Amino acid sequence: MANGAARPVAIIVAAIFLLVGILGFIPAVTTDHAGMTFAGPESTAMLLGVFHVSVLHNIVHLLFGIAGLLLARTASGATGFLVGGGVVYLLLWVYGLIINLDSGANFVPVNTADNWLHLTLGVVMVAAGVVLRRAPARVTN
Repeated sequence: MANGAARPVAIIVAAIFLLVGILGFIPAVTTDHAGMTFAGPESTAMLLGVFHVSVLHNIVHLLFGIAGLLLARTASGATGFLVGGGVVYLLLWVYGLIINLDSGANFVPVNTADNWLHLTLGVVMVAAGVVLRRAPARVTN
């Protein structure tokens, strides 16, 4: 049975996704902002000069963050967001490994840095969800 320990972690993770989604639209944070396309490998915008982004990629981060905040309202939702979201990111990591990054299949788009980040996010989110599923919630007075 899930308890409240996962809720604050899910809220933090969701807030980070929202922040990343917003930052992806800010020219001072995203290099070659003028080269951003809606989707596909043609987008030349790079969040922090490292992570390949597009309008679609940023929207996905925003939606993921909103979903995380909504799900974090309950303990089971928070755990589901961490584990389920982590699985989604692990699948995105695999997808990024098997596609040709210069092809139309790279519609999100992703690059090697994104792939490493997706692997890390996936492992951390799943682990947090599993560990916190049984952890006691902190009680503050």
